[in-house]
Amino acid sequence: MQTAMKTQGYKLMKHLNGNLTPSQTVAELDKYIIGQDDAKRAVAIALRNRWRRQNVEENLRDEIMPNNIILIGPTGVGKTEIARRLAKLSNAPFIKVEASKFTEVGYVGRDVESMIRDLTDIAVNMVSTEKKAEVQEKANILAEERILDILIPPVKKPIANPNENADEEQEETNNESLQNEKTREWMREKLKSGSMDEKMIEFDINAPQIGVQVMGPMGMDDMGMNIQEIVSSMMPKKKKKRKTTIDNARKLISQEEAQKLIDMDAVQTEAIRRVQETGMVFIDEIDKVAGSTESRGPDVSREGVQRDLLPIVEGSTVNTKYGAVKTDHILFIASGAFHISKPSDLIPELQGRFPIRVELKSLTEEDFVKILTIPENALLKQYAALLKTEGVDVEFSNEAISEVARTAAYVNEEVENIGARRLHTILTTLLEDILFDLPDKMDIKSIIIDGKLVNEKLDAIVKDRDLSKYIL
Repeated sequence: MQTAMKTQGYKLMKHLNGNLTPSQTVAELDKYIIGQDDAKRAVAIALRNRWRRQNVEENLRDEIMPNNIILIGPTGVGKTEIARRLAKLSNAPFIKVEASKFTEVGYVGRDVESMIRDLTDIAVNMVSTEKKAEVQEKANILAEERILDILIPPVKKPIANPNENADEEQEETNNESLQNEKTREWMREKLKSGSMDEKMIEFDINAPQIGVQVMGPMGMDDMGMNIQEIVSSMMPKKKKKRKTTIDNARKLISQEEAQKLIDMDAVQTEAIRRVQETGMVFIDEIDKVAGSTESRGPDVSREGVQRDLLPIVEGSTVNTKYGAVKTDHILFIASGAFHISKPSDLIPELQGRFPIRVELKSLTEEDFVKILTIPENALLKQYAALLKTEGVDVEFSNEAISEVARTAAYVNEEVENIGARRLHTILTTLLEDILFDLPDKMDIKSIIIDGKLVNEKLDAIVKDRDLSKYIL
């Protein structure tokens, strides 16, 4: 039943993702992100253009390149969240990387090509999960048979013996087989009903390969992984004994059987196709590799990384352990706060690779009120759910919400603008005593947070600028 629902879920997601119009995409993003309409429109169009390209005539399809996007705006306004939600909507291979973690080829550290290798790994896992969901029903049946074989081993057929008692032996074997089959059917029904789930069972399962860390040459981390796989494949697969409940054994054996049923070569081929056609790379902190006009000489961690990014973003072939991956049609979305540097500090060639620039606006007091209440994962809903686990209902008055939003806007303006992240620090300070005292020191079933309580808790800290720097 659950397997059928999972398979239907994958099919439904695939259908929805292929047909989401830009306005539908924006509507989905609105459920989690407040404001930033320009950014939502830009990514929604980029997502729909990928679907449009798939339906263009083949001779023109390869000529249509994605319009990469650069999101510019202060921290905490929703740049990363937009990309994260977009990945879930598109059901496409997606990876978020930080530009500051890469170094120029030839220096110690990760080279920029590793982002494509990691993206391919994600795609392989994604396709593998889908394929396993398709064969899960069959895997469950095979797992059930294996458990039955352990509980009630099948009757072994005797070796043919041409003697005078052969007919009697055959009849005895047939009777024994019939009785064995009846017992197995009875046991099968008990397994299906769940009455045997808590019984212990001992079985053999493939032992995981012992990790052998093999380091490749500098900047060639993928080569190291290939050597590791070769070494692991040379070692014989070992079985190990496991003793656990039948319920848990069914899951473990089912996973093993599902792995045997899928064709990994087909999975890898499909994964590479998805990466090339629908892959998305979100490069965060792009401003951290933007060189300053005052710097002199080459900079390993900045301009060198930008130069290495150029061929990847423009379109090149990256070798992975699954095969060569072309990056021509991968969508790249970069983002940065650009507090110190400016987008124009990026080298001109890289600027040209990101033709669409979207500036995200700083959040206002009105935005904070909406962030606290409207999204499906709103902070107030999260805290209410956390306290509900202790049997306590918490309610925030409109006055309290307005005070929290006003305080967040004020502290952002006076101390440092960290956007919506300020709400986390303020709510943690506001609810600290309640979260600490529950459940042993407070014996109440409901709490109402009003404006007066917010003022009592936060006013002294807000007024003392030095305290605000460290607490809020």
